[in-house]
Amino acid sequence: MEASDRSTPLAVLFDIDGTLVDSNYLHVDAWSRAFAEAGTPVDTWRIHRAIGMDSGKLLDELLGDAADSAGPVAKKAHARLYAGMSERLRVFAGARELLQVLADRGHTIVLATSAPPEELEMLLEVLDMGDTLDVVTSAQDAETAKPDPDILTVAVERAGVSPDRAVMAGDAVWDVQAAARAGVPCVGVLSGGTGRDELRAAGAVAVYDDVAGLLRELDASPLRSAPE
Repeated sequence: MEASDRSTPLAVLFDIDGTLVDSNYLHVDAWSRAFAEAGTPVDTWRIHRAIGMDSGKLLDELLGDAADSAGPVAKKAHARLYAGMSERLRVFAGARELLQVLADRGHTIVLATSAPPEELEMLLEVLDMGDTLDVVTSAQDAETAKPDPDILTVAVERAGVSPDRAVMAGDAVWDVQAAARAGVPCVGVLSGGTGRDELRAAGAVAVYDDVAGLLRELDASPLRSAPE
């Protein structure tokens, strides 16, 4: 298949946390308490800015020299504390509808996340989209996660398209940067708490308030392409 073959349906890659599911601030809370348990408190605004980053990079960024000693303790505590809040996870308005519309148009729906398997299981249960999802990645599919492009490269390969027939939707600068490095354009949403200007500066080709806004403007968005 040639990269320029416009008859190929798009593969639409979605981040989950903060994009499809309202989970970012639960992660912030869990990490905040986890760092306190590890004896290395971190300001919550700094935690929020690192959400969506590869967990190893997040620990290095937030703990610095203490990452090797306190990081494993904090990571284990985060997993426990986040799981304890799983009943508070909820799907953003419009998320299921957007996925279904794109699937009905013939696009390949890909969840391009580096969440560990236990977190991914919770997210998939909340999302509840079943066979609508064509490809799902997890932390087991790449050694390093966003902003490195590995997860997105794997996602595109599994979708069976070239990068120019894929589009990413994400809420963090790490999504935008990883997509750019994988050769995939990325639209941003504000629902994860990152500002419009910051997403644009990172390279987002368009920014919407949330997936409901993206759904409303779908036919004028970078996700509009259909088989020709």
